[in-house]
Amino acid sequence: MNRLVLSLATLGPIGTRLPAPGTMGSLAGVSLFVFLVIGLKISPIFVALIFVPLFLIGIPICSRAEILLDRNDPGEVIWDEFCVIPFVYLPLLELWNQPFAQETWLWLALGFILFRLLDITKPSIIRSVQSLPGGLGVMIDDLLAALSAGLLLYAMRTFSLSFLN
Repeated sequence: MNRLVLSLATLGPIGTRLPAPGTMGSLAGVSLFVFLVIGLKISPIFVALIFVPLFLIGIPICSRAEILLDRNDPGEVIWDEFCVIPFVYLPLLELWNQPFAQETWLWLALGFILFRLLDITKPSIIRSVQSLPGGLGVMIDDLLAALSAGLLLYAMRTFSLSFLN
């Protein structure tokens, strides 16, 4: 059972064998989001709903991984980054209803970059929730980073569109 928990928490070799595991876990989340939303044409809202249980089971998974690895929020534990990515892109619902264009790649990349910046730098409120016990702190700080990145992305898109009209 411990092996399964660590395999899930690290997304197998992604968290343990690749450089910049948090970035690679986020990239895995973006890739799955793109596949589901653009490839399979699943609503981003439905994708986010699918990820809610993954987020919730991430709390005990990350708690157990911390115990097994004997460290708080170990870098190789990337379930948290992976699970919150759909929440970055929820504020751009109208983008996903349009035909896929080059602009879509721009907003995907920008959302990814904003999330990683917020996850790495951890502004004060995000840093403060990271101190919550066990997997709750591991998961919730990334959720706040994702929601913050989504709000920033929405503001940037709204502001940029006001110049185009």
